[in-house]
Amino acid sequence: MPKRNLFVLLLMIAVAGVSWLARDRAGHGRRFAEVLGAIERSYLEPVDQQSLFDAAMEGVFSQLDEHSSFVAGVRRAQLETMLDQEFGGVGLELTLSGAARELTVLSPVVGAPAWRSGIAAGDRIRAIDGVPTNRMTLEQALNRLRGQPGTPVVLAIVAASGGTPDQDLVTADAAYGNNDPVRNVPLVREIVKIESVLGDRRRPDGSWDWAIEGEPGCVIIRIESFGERTVDELRRAIDAISDGTAQGGVILDLRGNSGGLLSAAVEVCDLFLDEGVIVSTRGRGSREADDDGEDSAPLDVRRATRGAALAGLPMAVLIDGLTASAAEVVAACLQDHRRPIVVGSRSFGKGTVQSILPLSDGSGLVKLTTSEYRRPNRTNIHRRIDDTVDAEWGVSPDLGCEITPTGRQSEAIEAWRRIRDVASVQPQTQSMAALPRHIDPVLARAIDQMHERR
Repeated sequence: MPKRNLFVLLLMIAVAGVSWLARDRAGHGRRFAEVLGAIERSYLEPVDQQSLFDAAMEGVFSQLDEHSSFVAGVRRAQLETMLDQEFGGVGLELTLSGAARELTVLSPVVGAPAWRSGIAAGDRIRAIDGVPTNRMTLEQALNRLRGQPGTPVVLAIVAASGGTPDQDLVTADAAYGNNDPVRNVPLVREIVKIESVLGDRRRPDGSWDWAIEGEPGCVIIRIESFGERTVDELRRAIDAISDGTAQGGVILDLRGNSGGLLSAAVEVCDLFLDEGVIVSTRGRGSREADDDGEDSAPLDVRRATRGAALAGLPMAVLIDGLTASAAEVVAACLQDHRRPIVVGSRSFGKGTVQSILPLSDGSGLVKLTTSEYRRPNRTNIHRRIDDTVDAEWGVSPDLGCEITPTGRQSEAIEAWRRIRDVASVQPQTQSMAALPRHIDPVLARAIDQMHERR
């Protein structure tokens, strides 16, 4: 990267895209550029300019809150994938597992190239286009798998069962120190769409069954994140259960949902409400009303519009310690309007809104906290660093609805869900087919509470 471009990028970050030098009364920008120039001219060893840039960004954002950052590389791809709900690739959720840190499939995306090829959860990827994965980081592996739609990639796969795949066997790479049979799987990248609204289990054709197995009349709608298509997906789910399927109650599961687009969360709330405040946001130039009622810069208040979906049906919202940000907006709003019961454990406590500001050259994004929000009753959601458990933050379950799974229960729920989220025509084992209430105590509590309060 030329020095001129490096300096321009640094200055753009400091003022979110506005020339800093023109307004630099204290001279910080000029001194900053002077220091970098001195390093470039006089430091003993050659210095990688990208490393200097990355270090400078870490320093700049360390002075801000923990949710503001410079986002580039794989973190940028992950953020854009969550918000856009699509990416170019083969459709695999991956992890590094075991003592050997093997690249392992957590789940294939239903309908994507990897899923259509038969790659399954638990399969291990030994090589990508002939390059062994045993020394790859997760970021490096994801970068190799993603790419332009229409481009080919070949994965060397070891089946999860350890058995011999039926065709195209090759010898495993010696770097792994074993002779596990490997199948070469040729794939072609395409635009992979990520669903954010899920049901109880997949049908063999890949569609969702919203009815909770073993609980007649009860349905579950799981929202994983709030992206560009979340509201449309939720509308389709509501249409699918509006035929009387949900007479026993609707469960909106927000556990593990770290947030996303505030606009999507507001629209989700609006779907379930007829009127009233959804959320209030306060930016840098606004403040709440003074004691005398005057407000020179009022809060930005979002309100519901007429027409509530599934009105009159019992409803529960599930939350946990990973429910955050936009997901907390939904849980808090519906709770304040007394629409559902809220079941689970206290939410994360992230009550700030981040704006995404792209750099003009496309090299990265500035994620900057620009406002905070209040729930309809005007109480605080954001948990500050020095807040104790007794402080006012987050969303808490309703009285009698507090329940937190043990670590072992959480692991069992995650593994069980991963199996039910992938369409399969194969018969399920006894553990796979276990009824939801026997696996998920939070879900069971919500169903019982809905029945008691009808």
